[in-house]
Amino acid sequence: MNTPTRKLSRNMAPPAHVPCLNSAAPVLASLDIERTVTFYCTRLGFARVHVDPGVWGIVSRDSVQIHFWPCLDKSIAESTSCRVYVSGIKALFAELQTQGVVHPKAPLAQKPWGSREFGVLDPDGNLITFAERDHA
Repeated sequence: MNTPTRKLSRNMAPPAHVPCLNSAAPVLASLDIERTVTFYCTRLGFARVHVDPGVWGIVSRDSVQIHFWPCLDKSIAESTSCRVYVSGIKALFAELQTQGVVHPKAPLAQKPWGSREFGVLDPDGNLITFAERDHA
């Protein structure tokens, strides 16, 4: 079935009857939800939204939320990542570099797919890549 393409200007919202995806929240594995939430708050500048140890955790910063589920297998977390798109990547890099959390193998760099980005590993081994798209 051929679905018609809709083209909207940047400032134009879709009509109310047309579905529109607005945001997504990554859900990452956590070996200890309290410890994970504390890391995101104290080292990455997030705010604590919800913590139910052993059940679920949520942090937020600006319009980004990250959720955590309890996991006993560290290899799952170490095989998981998410990307967070930002504005002001250089300032964020400087902020997190002073916290000593930037991964030594993922410093701020221009990527061939059109973004500047860097990575952080949380205590569980999840890779968080902060990226800013190039302006066209």
